[in-house]
Amino acid sequence: MQPTALESEPASSHPLSSISTSSAEERALYLRVTLRIVPLLFVCYVVAFLDRINVGFAKLQMQDALGFSDSVYGLGAGIFFLSYCLLEVPSAMLLKRMGAKKTIARIMICWGIVGACTAFVSNVTQFYIVRLLLGVFEAGFFPGVIFYLSSWFPESRRGVIIACFMVGFPVAGLAGGPVSGWAMTKLAHVGNLAGWQWLYIVEALPAVLLGLVTLFLLDDNIDKAKWLTQAQKEVLRQGFLVETERKRRTNQRGHSRLAEALSDRKVYMLAFIDFAFVCGTYSVTFWLPTVLKDSGLSDLSLLGWLAAIPYALGAVGMVAISRSSDRMLERRWHAAIAGAIGAIALLLVSHPNHSPALTVALLSVASVGIFATNVLIWSLAADYLHGSPAAATSIAFVNCIGLLSGFCSPFVIGWLKTATGTLVSGLYVMTAILVLGIFVMLLGFRPQKAANA
Repeated sequence: MQPTALESEPASSHPLSSISTSSAEERALYLRVTLRIVPLLFVCYVVAFLDRINVGFAKLQMQDALGFSDSVYGLGAGIFFLSYCLLEVPSAMLLKRMGAKKTIARIMICWGIVGACTAFVSNVTQFYIVRLLLGVFEAGFFPGVIFYLSSWFPESRRGVIIACFMVGFPVAGLAGGPVSGWAMTKLAHVGNLAGWQWLYIVEALPAVLLGLVTLFLLDDNIDKAKWLTQAQKEVLRQGFLVETERKRRTNQRGHSRLAEALSDRKVYMLAFIDFAFVCGTYSVTFWLPTVLKDSGLSDLSLLGWLAAIPYALGAVGMVAISRSSDRMLERRWHAAIAGAIGAIALLLVSHPNHSPALTVALLSVASVGIFATNVLIWSLAADYLHGSPAAATSIAFVNCIGLLSGFCSPFVIGWLKTATGTLVSGLYVMTAILVLGIFVMLLGFRPQKAANA
């Protein structure tokens, strides 16, 4: 199996360039498909990510209320990813048997219930158990959606579609800051519950409702979509023929089973690259409220609104950079440049004594670079793995290894902060991992020349 070759030919001669001349009817069809499935999945991801990052906002009250140290809280935040990773591949394998809509609905309903239960923990053991269970029930959601989108959109359209879905996590931060600040201040003591308890309830229960909606609105694949005519289904299938031909010309064969994927070094490279940039993502999402508080902000409501700015700009950057990547049919350098800018900003924000304005500016630059790179990594992975019989489980394996960083990042930063009293050393470590991820991507996914027909 050879590396992806999106940038192996000039855009003018690349077979995918014919997409730009697609008919108005074809563009209208893809728009209809996009509006049918992407907004729902986007909202699901917003809610999913809220349930991950709200632990960072709840920390501002919950930690003192329950007497948790930074290291205990960091472990609790990260332990979610241990159970998530253990069940990621099995959940993806179930997706192939159950279908996408039943799998996504099951995941969302269960994690919504468990997420709300976090409001009622009262000690370290309960906190760890609930976080572990949250990982159990959310496992398989992200790779399942990536696989699902890859079965509807060919690679020339896939980058921006994945970006439109993944923009859910900066939007979650955009909404999460004000909503979390509101819940912790305005709902405090309502029903004899603290503000941090209401935060978990308010941001978890929508997942249950969305899970039910998914059962009615999603279709497992193109063939099962009753809202499409046979002619429209054929147009969508034709979109994948160009991708199949490109892979044939570059000798890119799919994995027939998971064991074959596990013998491919490129899969491990993708996993490490994902690991590196998820480290960066969670360095921002878990510790952004703390960094802002350390810059001199004490008003939680104002802090919540300022925390929304990096996420808002990160969302815009994700879509803009992904559109450029699709247009130029190039992933590698787009990701490397965005990642390098994000890493530099993260390094700079780690230094203490910044003003709140400068801290928000640096966090915004870090968010644009790191968030955009995460999208491009998954566009690269989807391009490389799509079409393989084992694509769903291969994507799940990459995500499984990558998400170990969700455990490592908050735990390492929390432990170093407890040991040193500052975030500087922890963010230095995360920046070094980001840089290493960039080098692995540049060296491991160089353009592959097309083979002779």
